[in-house]
Amino acid sequence: MAHVSDLIATDIEQYLKAHEQKSLLRFITCGSVDDGKSTLIGRLLYESKMLFEDQLTAIEADSKKWGTQGDEIDFALLVDGLAAEREQGITIDVAYRFFSTDRRKFIVADTPGHEQYTRNMVTGASTADAAILMVDARKGILTQTRRHSYLMSLLGIRHIVVAINKMDLVGYSEKTFRTIVEEYSEFANQIGLTKVTFIPMSAFKGDNIITLSDKMPWYHGTTLMGYLETVEVDDTRLQRNPFRMPVQWVNRPNLDFRGFSGAIASGVIKPGDRIRVQPSGKESHVDRIVVHGGDLPQAVAGQSVTLTLTDEIDISRGDVISTVEAPAEIADQFETTLVWMHDEPLLPGRSYLLKVGTKTVTATITDIKYQVNVNTLEHTAAKKLELNAIGVCNISLDRAIAFDAYQHNKDTGGFIIIDRMSNNTVGAGLLHFALRRSQNIHMQHVDVDKSARAVTKGQKPCVLWFTGLSGAGKSTIANLVEKKLHAQGRHTYLLDGDNVRHGLNKDLGFTDTDRVENIRRIAEVSKLMVDAGLIVLTAFISPFRSERRMARELMEDGEFIEVFVDTPLSVAEERDPKGLYKKARRGELKNFTGIDSAYEQPENPEIRLDTTGLSIEAAADEVIEALKRQGILLAD
Repeated sequence: MAHVSDLIATDIEQYLKAHEQKSLLRFITCGSVDDGKSTLIGRLLYESKMLFEDQLTAIEADSKKWGTQGDEIDFALLVDGLAAEREQGITIDVAYRFFSTDRRKFIVADTPGHEQYTRNMVTGASTADAAILMVDARKGILTQTRRHSYLMSLLGIRHIVVAINKMDLVGYSEKTFRTIVEEYSEFANQIGLTKVTFIPMSAFKGDNIITLSDKMPWYHGTTLMGYLETVEVDDTRLQRNPFRMPVQWVNRPNLDFRGFSGAIASGVIKPGDRIRVQPSGKESHVDRIVVHGGDLPQAVAGQSVTLTLTDEIDISRGDVISTVEAPAEIADQFETTLVWMHDEPLLPGRSYLLKVGTKTVTATITDIKYQVNVNTLEHTAAKKLELNAIGVCNISLDRAIAFDAYQHNKDTGGFIIIDRMSNNTVGAGLLHFALRRSQNIHMQHVDVDKSARAVTKGQKPCVLWFTGLSGAGKSTIANLVEKKLHAQGRHTYLLDGDNVRHGLNKDLGFTDTDRVENIRRIAEVSKLMVDAGLIVLTAFISPFRSERRMARELMEDGEFIEVFVDTPLSVAEERDPKGLYKKARRGELKNFTGIDSAYEQPENPEIRLDTTGLSIEAAADEVIEALKRQGILLAD
């Protein structure tokens, strides 16, 4: 490695001590495609002498191999490690790099510029103290420039450098620089970015990176490295905030020790401090602060510790330990800003997983209030959020959580959305505030419960969820099953897809969004009917596994019985009792399941009925027998 400090050779211990005491700045580079982000980071690594000799040799060889910069070194190749990136000349993933100078340590995240990878930019920005927004002097302010700026504003990045790059390709024109500064400043004021510094530069040539360039004598500001070394890093800001520690692990190495481990998100804690565990609200005092090697007299934000308490209280992973004087808020419904990161759109009413801190809960987007146009900042109506869309939404959770508004605490106010089927992260968001109805609406206790109602009816309540293509025979079989159960004196109710759309769901169409809401409402009604002690039969196509899973999870174990009426599309289309397939084939019926809208077959249904080989009577009898085997039909 080229020398970083003479102390490395003369007094390594003194060097390490000095290095340990340097402040750390985390920053990102962002902007549109090919604005020079990777080249800039490569230049910073090179100028800070953080490269081994073999790395320099390799980069020189790679530069000749790829030929992107003629005979000169292509610094971008230091960062663009993926073969796909080198072949395409773009950054795909987030690349993290460490370097240091005599004054400060740095961790930089090189984030992708292409709109397709906006999700990766959000990942890199979530922990950044500052940002370098790259702008190609030839192109000026682009859509992705505005998008990344808006995201930085949302994520609370306070210090921003607008690096107007490739000035060498515009003849180091002051007019070009001033035009871009004026245009961006207007946009920055609209989105609330106040601490913006503009630097004209050439990452490739090194102009205004380490030293001021003599090619731009009209510029009298700081160099980029000068800015990075002096920009304020408030190491104590999080320590001044109220204490928060999301519990990551209940630590029980033996019968004599029980502690609660996690990373302190904010604040300071000392033995003897009175704490509150949320959302349960139970209180105790801190007994010890345990780390590897012994106990601490106090712990601060950023440290990972294990707390032991003076009282034996129930605490689980995902709970938040706060101080009694300034506890977190508790709620289960919120207004949020959501950045959607998946090719499949967000659909209101669909059930997802939401992870905030160490807590994972089930969440439903109940309403998209509006979508933000990043170019005009206009608020537009939206029924769904597509890839990279930014929307303000209401979210409902299946249980209350402890939280802070994101602007006050990123760790307890930021969250990710996870697809329940694939377990992929599909969105990221910020909690704004709890909705009033979250505080004002509570479950009312009733004395006559589900089990009491079921006993009087001589049956166990459940949902028979018939699913399958149109024409598979769902309604016909469900109707016959109900007749047989009624003849036995059972208490039932049949919810049929067509009948429900004449009343409860008459306002819904057949888009994916409306189908999700259709099934959500039916699932909730079914839950109420099961609570009444009924055997509920539902006959709906219910094409998506996610919604069927949502319906299942509303019920208790054993109460949801999925009946897959398994009929091939060719057979269902041949039957076509309502003539719907013919209309769909002629293009007169849009979003028809099996033709231009997907049907996701059940993976492990409790009952599978192959109607190509079973008569309606035999299929109904098979369902009745299954109910007997599962103990739904109690003996008279």
